[in-house]
Amino acid sequence: MSLMLDVARAAAGLNLVLLAVLLGIWGRNYREIRSKHTLGTLVFAGFLFAENALALYYYLTAIGLPPTAVRPMMYLQVLELVGISFLTYVTLD
Repeated sequence: MSLMLDVARAAAGLNLVLLAVLLGIWGRNYREIRSKHTLGTLVFAGFLFAENALALYYYLTAIGLPPTAVRPMMYLQVLELVGISFLTYVTLD
């Protein structure tokens, strides 16, 4: 169980770092372009950032989480990390 929580914490932390990069890039793009699409990507990244910050907070402060809850959340955090990593890759390319 401890390993699953550590993986979930690491994935949520990396998600926050990558989303901060995306927020910076997409925020700059919105200031320059002012289109609905760039605003949409910026809002999307903002909500994802908030979700990952809340998840990391729970992973760091919650005591006695049941393994039946931790395992699926870990899988979701890792899958989200893969998706955000790809978004960061195509944004920086």
